[in-house]
Amino acid sequence: MSVPNQRKALLLGLCAVLLWATVATAFKIALQFLTPRQLVLIAALTSVVIFAGFISWQGQWHHTLTLAKTRTRFYALLGLLNPFAYYWVLFIAYSQLPAQQAQAINYTWAITMSLLAVPILKQTLSKRELGAMLVAYAGVFLIATGGQWDFSQTNWLGISIALASTLLWAGYWLINIKNTDPPVPALFWCFLWGSLWLLVAEWLAPSPWQLDWRGLSAGIYVGIFEMGLTFLLWLLAMRQAEKTSQISMLIFLSPFLSLILIYAILGEVIHHTTIIGLSLICLGLYLSRNKGD
Repeated sequence: MSVPNQRKALLLGLCAVLLWATVATAFKIALQFLTPRQLVLIAALTSVVIFAGFISWQGQWHHTLTLAKTRTRFYALLGLLNPFAYYWVLFIAYSQLPAQQAQAINYTWAITMSLLAVPILKQTLSKRELGAMLVAYAGVFLIATGGQWDFSQTNWLGISIALASTLLWAGYWLINIKNTDPPVPALFWCFLWGSLWLLVAEWLAPSPWQLDWRGLSAGIYVGIFEMGLTFLLWLLAMRQAEKTSQISMLIFLSPFLSLILIYAILGEVIHHTTIIGLSLICLGLYLSRNKGD
């Protein structure tokens, strides 16, 4: 066990947040050259390599191979949920919507998880949690409509797909709540199985590939900094932390930093309704994390 070091934990957590802030821009760049499914496949395979390297470094192959013998069906199904279904749906949403809309809506997954916990885990919602949900989804509505009552300009299909991705991601975490397997070997098998499902999908319904270095590079970047290395940094930060609440609060920086990059690199005009709506989403997340009666 490593000795807790809050300063080191904050540094690792900040690095993870800064890297996560870049991925919405990377998604949009990659989708100029790749289909959503192709992007998931490249990113997932890259993540498998990242996790395999970390397992080798930590000497965890014994635990990893044991999981293959005892939990094959579980991880085959989990890989079907994530990365196969979740990231495929998420990237479809990014192909339909401006990056500023898709990334903001994606941050509501924690609220969605609280909703799903009611029928799945038989939990109840407090008044504070219900209020937090109303605040967060008010932010989603504001972002989706741009503050206009002329709903004909709203891409409801794209918004629905983005919200569906939060259901998949929340469901994935709810399934993992009682999973006590080592996290990195577990992720290795999730992403290996997810990659196999994606290869099967590509075999059944092949799509034409543009072998452009920009799309390939962006896909690998997503695999490293959205799915692979950044998760490991975050995991190490949480393990080093003396106060995990301080680390978890860093995540609220990511969407606003992401907007700066979306504006600077993609050239999207950031609407004031996006900033207000994203602030409402973050406020809702903050209220739901700091539960009180």
